[in-house]
Amino acid sequence: MRLLYVLASYVLFAVLFPVLSLHRKTRHGLRQRLGFYAEGELPARGPGPTIWMHGASAGDLLALSPMFGPLRARFPGCRIVLSTMTNSGYMMGRERLAKQVDGVVYAPYDLWGATRRAVRAIAPDLLVLEYTEIWPNLIRAASRAGGRVVLTNGRFSPAHQGKYRLLFGLIGNPLRDMELFLMRGEDEAERVLGLGAPGERVFVTGNTKFDALAAADVGQEDEALRSALGLREGERVWIAGSTHEGEEEHLLEVYRRLREAHPELRLVIAPRYIERAGRIVGLVKEAGLSVGLRSKGNEEGGQVVVLDTIGELSRAYRLATLVFVGGSFTTRGGQNILEPAGQGKPVLFGPHMENFRDSVQVLVGRGGIQVKDGEQLYRVMTELLAKPETVGSLGELARATVRQISGASQRNVEHMASALAKSAHNPPTAPNPPTVPNHPSPSGRGTG
Repeated sequence: MRLLYVLASYVLFAVLFPVLSLHRKTRHGLRQRLGFYAEGELPARGPGPTIWMHGASAGDLLALSPMFGPLRARFPGCRIVLSTMTNSGYMMGRERLAKQVDGVVYAPYDLWGATRRAVRAIAPDLLVLEYTEIWPNLIRAASRAGGRVVLTNGRFSPAHQGKYRLLFGLIGNPLRDMELFLMRGEDEAERVLGLGAPGERVFVTGNTKFDALAAADVGQEDEALRSALGLREGERVWIAGSTHEGEEEHLLEVYRRLREAHPELRLVIAPRYIERAGRIVGLVKEAGLSVGLRSKGNEEGGQVVVLDTIGELSRAYRLATLVFVGGSFTTRGGQNILEPAGQGKPVLFGPHMENFRDSVQVLVGRGGIQVKDGEQLYRVMTELLAKPETVGSLGELARATVRQISGASQRNVEHMASALAKSAHNPPTAPNPPTVPNHPSPSGRGTG
């Protein structure tokens, strides 16, 4: 069965290679994607374990980042290597996370040869995969080389359960080669159990992305960003974050109407893909509004500013009065609404939040407001802008809500310590992992 997957992966790779070579997300780093690393691209092995952490995109790497500190504290001298699949993830890792880790590389294609070369080069004691990053060849290579494979923030779409079962039935179940499944919630734990994960390896620990959301004090970096956006101190700002094609037209219409009663209101649009910045500038001009780019310091002093840089959205949220999170007026399935909530901002979002149901459940009624369309967005924002005290209280409620659901990173690290203690390279010194409050366990399984 495994041979079938090995052969199929090469056939599929041959078919998709032209697309992978040209697509903006995957066209760089071919050598590393094939498991070859030049001298200096990987850090030297240290006195502690080597921990390879993989997230598909920039957002996934940010979700992994709250574990860096606890891992360093738990394993002094450890070596942390990050891998990602997208160009934006690689850039963000190299620029924003480089000081917290020892190396950032492109993940290998899930080919028999590429994954084995990568595993030999990195030599992980622990391979940490994010969300649903189940790559059978990589998992097998790491496991056969003596590494422990862990899934964190685990999630499996209920709509795809049948496809997973069919695939695993054809190629052999890769979950059996994994040491731990650290799941976001009870429903996700039940799904991975239904896919054949051994019950004694499944734990509910929460979502580490919550740990990255508590706002830091506003400092010089935030004021520098305010200046680069052309915003004035005390000015009311509406930030539309992670917007997608087809959403900006509706948001600009809402903004034009809001300006009739609030001419001082500024709008910052942060597209999910910065390559769309030029398109958005054109839409703003068509709407009869002035516009500037953050990358050019908003030289025009535009009423609308396009945030066309990577890695600044979280800090930009701190400058907001109100926030709308995109991907929710389209069928994209939403984007991260807890990030602005953690910065103490009321968060509005549209009806399509299928990929962030857990966040919606946490935030609605606690600083988060879901609207069905642009008209309702206009009405809600009109009410909020007329009541600054309500805006402030909703923001504090949102911040407190995010803080209440934090702690997954520390729980995950303690489980990882237990997994590493089983390795011949590490003595069994890990304590029993703590339990998660407010997470009852399914029958026959701990919650860790």
